This record gives sequence, structure tokens and C-alpha cells, in this order.
Amino acid sequence: MKDTRPFPPLKNDNLLRAARGEVVDRVPVWVMRQAGRYLPEFQEVRKLHDFFTVCRTPELACEVTMQPLRRFDLDASIIFSDILVIPQALGLTVEMHAGVGPVLPQPIRTPEDLNRLTPDGALSRLDYVGDAITMMRHKLDGRVPLIGFTGAPWTLMGYMIEGGGSKTMSKAKAWLKDYPEDTKLFLNLLTDVIVDYLEMQVAAGAQMLQIFESSAEHLSKEDFLVWSMPYLRRIRDDLVDRLTKKAVQPVPLTIFAKGAGHSLKEQSELGYDVIGLDWTVDPVEARAVVGPNITLQGNLDPQDMYRDPDELRSLTTDMVHKFGKSRYIANLGHGITPQTPITSMEILIEAVHNAL
Repeated sequence: MKDTRPFPPLKNDNLLRAARGEVVDRVPVWVMRQAGRYLPEFQEVRKLHDFFTVCRTPELACEVTMQPLRRFDLDASIIFSDILVIPQALGLTVEMHAGVGPVLPQPIRTPEDLNRLTPDGALSRLDYVGDAITMMRHKLDGRVPLIGFTGAPWTLMGYMIEGGGSKTMSKAKAWLKDYPEDTKLFLNLLTDVIVDYLEMQVAAGAQMLQIFESSAEHLSKEDFLVWSMPYLRRIRDDLVDRLTKKAVQPVPLTIFAKGAGHSLKEQSELGYDVIGLDWTVDPVEARAVVGPNITLQGNLDPQDMYRDPDELRSLTTDMVHKFGKSRYIANLGHGITPQTPITSMEILIEAVHNAL
């Protein structure tokens, strides 16, 4: 039975204000993978439960989503899940192997393998994410906004063809040349499911959404404009259109295309409210390219979290000064890494909040 209680009023809305270009009390900060392996309490949960069991069990997903908020003065929560729940919902087996990461033992090798995918009913197989989002909104009691997310089509396609993570994406990239029409079918199928999935997350209570194009770095600018951008545009346009037709206020949307700093201008024309930057992008240059009307998010190098406290504080303060207080959300330039010291998170957050 769905929980239909009204959500508690939001107490700290700096994240949403920053995304909309409104005045903020302080620069908001959250961290990609903030609920994860660097926290000992997360490791304790994982000793008892398989990774995807945590994702599929709303009570467990909410517990690990809440863990960083108990420790740190963060300005956002992000629901604990994984981008590969979509391939699972489409009928592929996805396993999380210690020391390896995600493994898909029966990947998509040829266009004929697309017939194995089961888009019909895929959304219903993701209900547990919506249930976790609704539960989390109540557990947060309005403390901070809750972010939902998805992988982008090219990134998901890459995992589904490669059978896991890849340093080259050579098999997926071969599809672009060998099977261009089938690639379009594949990417459109994923786009359809993603739009359904994001609409469901908004209905469940997500107050902001991030689309992770984590494998953009494997595409040239030319290929990024052909094989990523049109689908990112359709996700945004179709989602906003659907929500508007249902008289639902669209939530802020963030695109994070890791390694696509070459296409910031084009990203700025997609209609997203926020553009996430990896650590290779200069904040001043990025602002000059995208203009004043889009919020930027990022972009400290995750490796800087291993520096000594004074150095980390200085780097963080300098980063915030470069971005400024208007239309800015502080974050790392990619996910926090597993051995990051807890004290580094404390320093990062304090430095962001005190920088301006």
C-alpha cells in the first residue's frame, strides 16, 4: 500500500534555490556517492546484505541514504540506488563483485540480443526505488531535499554491451560504427524507460534529478553530439512535457557528463537547470561558456580529499571563490573514493559553507 501522507515541509532549500538561480543562505554542498564505502557504517550494512538487496529493500536503502546526513552538515540527500537497476529491470542479470564492481554475465553482444530485453513492465520492476524515495522523504522530515537519479542511455548501453565497467568501451564503441541503426533503437529503448523511471521518481517525491552520463569520456566530441546529446535532450523534453501535462511542477534537472567538458556550450542548450562538471574543467572558463543562467555543480578532484587538512581547506575555498555564490552547487568532480578519510568530508563541507 502506497504511503500517501503529505511530505514534511522543507527546512533547508538552498540546493533547490541554487538550481533555480535564487539567492541562497550559503553555498549548498553534497557529494556523489556520499552514501557509500568510505563510511564504516555502510560497510557494516554490506557485511549483512548484498549490494542490490540494499537497493531493492526500501528500509535498507533509506538507512544508508541517511548515514552521511547523521555525520555531516550536507545540503542534500541522494537516494541510495544504482544506475544498473535499469538493465536489471530490462531482464539482464547484474551482479556486484567485490574488488571488480558490476558484472553482467550475459551482456548484449549483437543486435539480435536486443530481443532478450523486456521493456514491457520494466517500470513496475523498479517500484522499490519509488517506495524508497517516498519513505526517505518522510524520514528526512524536511531536513534537506532528496535527489533521485538515473544513468544516461549511452552509459547504460556501454555497461550492457561490455558486461561491466570498461577502460576503453571498445565493444560499445564498435556498435556505433558497425550497427548505427540498431544503436539508435537501443538508445531510444533506454531513453523511453529512463523517462518513465524519472517520472515515477518525481511522483514518489524526488525533489531534484541527476542524469549520469558517466561514460561520456569515452566519446569524441563528434560522437558525443551524435550518440549522447539527442537522447539527453529527449529525456529532458519528454519528462518536462509529461509532468506539465499532469500539472506536476517539474523538478530541477542536472546533467553530469563526465569527460564532456568539450561540449559545455552544447550541454547548456539542452534545457537542464544544472550542469555538473568533472575536475578537469576550469570553473571560470565553464561559467564563461555556459553563461549566467545555468547552475554549475562540482568539481573538486576526489583525490584532493587525501591531502592534508590545510591544503584541502585551501583548495576547497579557492574552488568556491572561482564559482561564486550565485548558481553554484559544490560537489566533487566525480564520486567520493572508498578510502577517503571521514575528516576530509568534514573539512570539505565546512570550507564550502565558510568560503563566502
